[in-house]
This record gives sequence, structure tokens and C-alpha cells, in this order.
Amino acid sequence: MKSLTFWLKEKLWLTPALYIMMAVLLSITFFYVDLLYIESLKPYIPSVLLTNVDLAKTIMGSLSGALLTMTTFTFSTILVVLTMYSAQFSPRTLKNFIHDKTTWRVLGIFLSGFIYNTLSLLFMRDDLYTTDVISTFVGIVIAFFCLSTFAYFIHYIATLVQVGQLVNELIGDTEEAISKLKELQESEEGQETEWNPIGIKEIHRAEKEGYIQFLTFDKLVDYAEKHELKVEILVQTGDYVYEGKPIFHVFKINETEVSVGDFYSLGTSRTSEQDLYFAIQKLVEVALRAISPGVNDPNTANEIIVRLGRLLGQLGQLKTGPFLLGGDKNKERVLYRFPSYKNMLYKTFYQLSHYGKEDISVLLSIIESLTVAAELVPKRHHQELWDTHGYILEAVDTEGLKSFDHETLQERVDQLAATTGQHSYNIFLTEKS
Repeated sequence: MKSLTFWLKEKLWLTPALYIMMAVLLSITFFYVDLLYIESLKPYIPSVLLTNVDLAKTIMGSLSGALLTMTTFTFSTILVVLTMYSAQFSPRTLKNFIHDKTTWRVLGIFLSGFIYNTLSLLFMRDDLYTTDVISTFVGIVIAFFCLSTFAYFIHYIATLVQVGQLVNELIGDTEEAISKLKELQESEEGQETEWNPIGIKEIHRAEKEGYIQFLTFDKLVDYAEKHELKVEILVQTGDYVYEGKPIFHVFKINETEVSVGDFYSLGTSRTSEQDLYFAIQKLVEVALRAISPGVNDPNTANEIIVRLGRLLGQLGQLKTGPFLLGGDKNKERVLYRFPSYKNMLYKTFYQLSHYGKEDISVLLSIIESLTVAAELVPKRHHQELWDTHGYILEAVDTEGLKSFDHETLQERVDQLAATTGQHSYNIFLTEKS
């Protein structure tokens, strides 16, 4: 079922296709209404809503041309926004726009309006109708609805291309991924105990290359309990695997046939649903593009970096390392290794620290981000946050800082030290020594 969901998400043409099918059915429906029932319905329909066949042809021909022009303009706008997303933000953020439901619904509405009026125009024949028709009025109503949708679409696109809107969406995706993993960990009484499975060891290998898009932990646990298996997951969500790479170690106590290929999905691209690294990476890439010389928008980068601190604080509340899933105590069925917090901190800041080392505002934002994270995470991660700040400042020429820059950076370091329970130091003296 999960694989079907991902397949449907990737098929962007499905939404417009559904609207087109509805338009075809609507056109056929009103064709038969005009052909068979309009005479009996005339007493209940205002005469102003009915038109003769000749007028219907003229109106529907004009509407078809206008709606086709709208559709072309909408499609062109979508391509322009796609180019802008790739050039100004990040190629990885294209999916956020491509998979936006509103965009494809708007396109589907325009296409369905064109299809309805074109098919109704095809049905308008003098030899078929002996009275006025109501299909034209329905076509006009659809055209008015398309026009309203077009006005909304212009407003929606103007809002969507703002970097703040994109950042909010990316942060929302990351928070959703964190929330799902947190629910998984809270629902399982997993313990960091020793993993000593017994039985026949069987290796399940990838049948093709691709990225691990998701792992269905709950269904895998149920399957392992049902067949009395123990399963060790050898990969993490977001990992690239080649054909033949081991995915699972399955330990079974008998010779029964085991199939665990349905509990993970491979795809040609990464997704943010379970892949925390990828969700954070998209935010980092938008920040990197903002501080690049071509864009030169450090304020946007600083806003993203500070908000990353809250996400890292939420990440720090997750359990890391080996985690056993399976319910009953001492009967855990599945072993999964969650990524370490230190590794997440490194992957978040190693590029930002390199490209932002000469911009004092970026450095200040990074230290502030670490402080925000330190206020949210358990104390066990404080040392890792403090060590990360040291790694970031290693490449910074503190001797070249101006007086106010040095003073402000020192204040941020002191604040981080106080939050993490560490002893602060004079960053200028440390550099000289």
C-alpha cells in the first residue's frame, strides 16, 4: 500500500486526468439531458438560461479558445517557477513545487473546462436538437469558475515563489518526519540491549539500485512476530544501494520461505518522509544559495540557520544508535540503527561553516542556532553541540575580526557555553596561542 502511495505521488498527470474524465462525463451527461429531457424540464428552467444551437456553437467555440489560452499561460507559468526554484533555491526543492496539489488542480480545472466546451461543441448538431439547450449555460458557469481559479492561481504563485513560504514548507516537512520517528520510538519499548539472534541466517539483497525511500517498521515487526523471525536492518532511509547490496539479515528457526522485500521501497530520488538528512539538506542548500555571491542574500541564510537550531533541538530528543523493535520484553524482533546526533550536526553545518566562514553574520547565526538547539535537547547532547562550535570556529580567522564583530561573537560563544554547561574562553587569545 505504501509503495502504491509513492507511485501515485510521482504520477503528476493523475490529477489533471481525473478532472478531464469528470469533464467528459459531464459533457456526455448534459448531451443526453438536452437530447432527451430538456422538453420536460423547460417549465422549471428560466428561458434566459437556454440557447439555440447556433448561439451555442458561437459561445462554446469562443470559450474553448479562451480556456485553451488560459491553459497555455498556466503551463508556461509552471515552467517559469520550476526554473526559478532550481536556479534560485535548490534543485532538491523542485519536488516541493512539482508535488504541490493546488498547481495541478488548477491545470486540471483549465483542461477540464476546455474539454467540456470542445466536446459539447462537437455534440451541437442541428439535426439532433429540435429545441433550445442548456449545455451552453453550464459551459459559461465552468468558464466563470476557471476565470476565478485563474485569479486565485496568480495570487497563489506570487505567494509560493517567496523564499519564506518555501522555508516554512521545508521546515514543516522536516517536523513531520521527526514527529513520525518520535511516534515510532514512543510506541515501541525498544531497549539498547545486546543483539544476539539465533537461527538460520538469511541475507536479503537489493534487487535493483536506488535510494531507500522508506521502511515500514510496523509491518516488518508484525511479519517477524508472525513467522518467529528476527530481522536486522542494515541500511538507513536515504541510503543509496546498488543491486545485490545486503538490506536485511533475517534469522529464522526453521526452513520456511521468507519474503521481506515488501517492507522497504527503492526509488530514483530521495524523499523527506523518513529521510531526516535529506529534509535538513534542502534547508541547508537554500541557505547556501542565499550566501553565494550570485544571490548575495545573507539575511535569508541567517534566518534559515537560526530556525535550523529548533529542528536540531527536536532531533536531539530522538533516540540514537541501535534500537530494538518488537513489543514484548526480551522478544524484540527488529534491529534498526538510528543515526547519531553528532553526525547530524556535522552534516548540517560542515558546508555552512566552509562557505560562511568569512561572513560574521553567518557565524553568529550558526552559534545562535547551536544555542537554540542546546536549550531543547537533553543534557547528553550538550557536549556534542559544544564540540560542533569548536569545529566551526577552527577555520575562522578571529584575528581579522573587527572589534565589534569580535565582541559579538564572544558574547554568542559565552551564551552557548552557559547553555551547555561548559567553560567559556577568549576566542582571540585561543587563536593567537
